[in-house]
Amino acid sequence: MLELKKGKDILESVGGINNITEARAIFDSKIDVSNRKKLETITNEEALIKIANTISMCQPDSVFINSGSPEDVQWIREYSLRQGEEKKLAKEGHTIHFDLPEDQARLVKQTFYIVNEGEQMSSLAKTIPRAEATDYVKTFMPGIMAGKTLMVGFYSRGPVGAEACYPAIEISSSGYVMHSAELLYRNCFADFNAEASRVGLFFTNLHSEGKNTPENVPNARIFMDRSWFTTYSTFCTYAGNTLLLKKGNHRFSVDYATYYKIEEQLSEHMFITGMTGPGGRKTFFAGAAPSGCGKTTTAMVGTDFIGDDLAQFWIDKDGILRAINPEKGIFGIVEDVNREGDPYLMDCLRGDGTEVIWSNVLVKDGVPHWVGNGEVAPEDGINFQGEWFKGKTDAAGKPIPMSHKNSRCTLLASAIANHATELSENPEGTPIKVITYSGRDSDTMPPVWVAKNSDAGVAIGASIVSKATATEVGATGVNRQPWANAPFIPGALADYMKAQFLFFNSAKFSDSTRPIMAGLNYFLNKENRGGEGTALLGEKKDVKVWLGWLELFANGDVQAITTPIGLLPKYDDLLALFKGINKEYPHSLYEMQFSLYIDKIVARIDLQEEAYNKEPNIPKTLFEIYESQKAELLQLKEQFGPIVSISQLS
Repeated sequence: MLELKKGKDILESVGGINNITEARAIFDSKIDVSNRKKLETITNEEALIKIANTISMCQPDSVFINSGSPEDVQWIREYSLRQGEEKKLAKEGHTIHFDLPEDQARLVKQTFYIVNEGEQMSSLAKTIPRAEATDYVKTFMPGIMAGKTLMVGFYSRGPVGAEACYPAIEISSSGYVMHSAELLYRNCFADFNAEASRVGLFFTNLHSEGKNTPENVPNARIFMDRSWFTTYSTFCTYAGNTLLLKKGNHRFSVDYATYYKIEEQLSEHMFITGMTGPGGRKTFFAGAAPSGCGKTTTAMVGTDFIGDDLAQFWIDKDGILRAINPEKGIFGIVEDVNREGDPYLMDCLRGDGTEVIWSNVLVKDGVPHWVGNGEVAPEDGINFQGEWFKGKTDAAGKPIPMSHKNSRCTLLASAIANHATELSENPEGTPIKVITYSGRDSDTMPPVWVAKNSDAGVAIGASIVSKATATEVGATGVNRQPWANAPFIPGALADYMKAQFLFFNSAKFSDSTRPIMAGLNYFLNKENRGGEGTALLGEKKDVKVWLGWLELFANGDVQAITTPIGLLPKYDDLLALFKGINKEYPHSLYEMQFSLYIDKIVARIDLQEEAYNKEPNIPKTLFEIYESQKAELLQLKEQFGPIVSISQLS
């Protein structure tokens, strides 16, 4: 069980401000009149004391309170430019930010949960004792903002007033971080007091890049204090490490849902998007996939795009699953974003009228370029490691690509043509009918399959595997990625899994409102399915077919083939959908994609069982599902052999 406000609040311990009187004295001595007047709008004393402790500890030259007004937001843009954190590009509203070469992805080995003695944590979580984290903060954070401006913003992780929406404070000395916050989150300065009172909590995020030199990066730390819902980030600028409203606060939301909102809320690493079906019917999906595994592409395939990364869920009074995107913008990987696969996003990136912050791409004559954009590449320019020319190699002799694999674009989601902005901003949330889980699987699971029931659906989520991607510094190989949320689950996996089983089996759902749960896999390759070469069996535009079939199935328009792993689509239904995207779909390809490779699936189940047997208190339901599926698969193998054709199951 997570116990809130347990142990000493590190911010208060180091800052030394214990009450509102001391806080106001700090404000009077450190904040100018105009910014003090703005801060008077905030009456939540706990929030004010946290801000005062930050000022006391970090010792900035000045303090800027961001009210969210156009003037304040413009001040932040200009501050980032003055500080050299961003530079203007040729297109109006476009800027470029370069992180240090050592700081261009999540610093997973330097990211820790602050824990109290006796707390049970996920086996996948890195932890640091409270006393040790306190020593770090005392050593490195006093005076870290000397010569800089401390900026304070008040944000809402979702539409204000939504059931699963939580307010947060972002404090940083980086104009780039605060500029990004304005694109990615809803400024709730005017509503902060009411929102903090409504939900009974808020998250606090403190960041400073310090001198921002390569020598400092080894000292960088990202701490998440679960008990006090406070994050600390030092000596880095990459937004995944510094804009802690994002993954830092997502972790807190996961904790809060797991331990304090059981069968009421979930906090997931999922996109939200809608598909238009027959007669104009709208069906909404939420789906998980680890970073770099096609989540943004899947989200934007939808006719009614809501979000590409995070989702907060609850069950409403009518038993309908509802979701909100805690973000209002996109912090998306740009590698392989092109006209063919991402036309709406490309309209924003290459068209006029969209504010975009680029990071770690190649810039030539004020124009950004990136790997996989489908355009003619320049021969030279400036990129994530400095001056670049075609054929340049690193110290090990490896070619340096023109853009970092984790290079990003940050922009408002509402700028994208298929974004359902009105629904996205509705505090009543989006009604979700389909939940999907996917990873990066080259040889085992078919492109799409539906769980037979909610328990089997949770098991699909628990069984995601993926190759490590460039979003994590120092990560290699093939990783288990349960629910694609595993890197962001602080508590014991058993507790999180129990919450999942309880939520999706809730009696609040009816048979007609309970969502279907499915697996997706875009990464099967030819040589693993009886073909030649390592090319994929599908391509980006096929995603529309797999989601289209799920839309039809969820609404009872098509039937499916029952197999041990779940329900698979029939060929004729897929053929019609492929015709809709003007693509041939031979039956031979259907056979390659949907035949069951029994030994591979059984080996995958064994892998998961072995891993989860090392976790204490995992619900027995998971192992019952695995054993049932394995027994049925082995019966099929006895009947048909190790490869079972989909035709043999029809």
